[in-house]
Amino acid sequence: MDVIGFGALNLDKIYRVDKIPREDEEGFVKDVELHPGGSAANTIVGLARLGLKTGYIGKVGNDGEGELLLKDFERENVDVNGVVKAEGRSGNALIFVDDQGHRAILVDPGVNDTIRFDEVNLDYVSKFKLIHLTSFICKNGLNSFLSQKRLVECLDIKVSFDPGMIYVERGLDDLKDILKRTTLFMPNRMEIEMLFNEEYTKAARMAIELGVEIVVVKLGKKGCYIYDGKNEISVRAEEVNAVDTTGAGDAFNAGFIFGYLSGKDLKDCGRLGNLIAGLNIQKVGARAGLPRYEELNFES
Repeated sequence: MDVIGFGALNLDKIYRVDKIPREDEEGFVKDVELHPGGSAANTIVGLARLGLKTGYIGKVGNDGEGELLLKDFERENVDVNGVVKAEGRSGNALIFVDDQGHRAILVDPGVNDTIRFDEVNLDYVSKFKLIHLTSFICKNGLNSFLSQKRLVECLDIKVSFDPGMIYVERGLDDLKDILKRTTLFMPNRMEIEMLFNEEYTKAARMAIELGVEIVVVKLGKKGCYIYDGKNEISVRAEEVNAVDTTGAGDAFNAGFIFGYLSGKDLKDCGRLGNLIAGLNIQKVGARAGLPRYEELNFES
């Protein structure tokens, strides 16, 4: 087994709008689409499409949304033995996307926040080479976040970690236990600068000092910056026509992790991340543009 994800599972309800309203403004909805989502889940689907053997740790409610989320995983050949079914409401994300591809998100976490450590099958997780962690809202409790912390402490596998702004806002002290065991730390520029209160290249050095092995800073249309304690690598992204940036960072993570587990050098990992993200944002939805392995020539 290659990669297991541990993060929220949400049904993304994507509203195409004329504009993203500010306070006291109004806009109108042009179209609505439903797509399975969740940051770690998007990355895991991306890796499954690239041919890796994947699984997931998560929780869904006993509702139609939960059934849809599980069926989509199974269709994508993601193993769902680590997903818990529970009484309650599955997670939902209301995503508003304007004509320029900009977005705003409101999240209803549902049962996502309630994964207890004793619900995680350690023998199952230990079969994987790498675990990919992303954030939980933590509005219905801290169980899932605390379970992530305990899991990386007790298992000897590689860890990739994309904190998202939700975890960044918790502060550095809350994340240190995960960071010091992280192989690939994958924030965007705003997140790492806020977390360390420093410009991103300086912040990357601070992350390495905490114990992170490789820092990968996502820079949007400018590409990415990579630092491993010795080498600084900047990888520019090709310009594409962005239709919907939902899931761009998740798609980048999939490309980079795929490259890393395939033995690529860090620059090529960055190129793969940029490539997968660039393809994904040309279609509506967090997963619609994720390519399959046979569609790409990774040797070129």
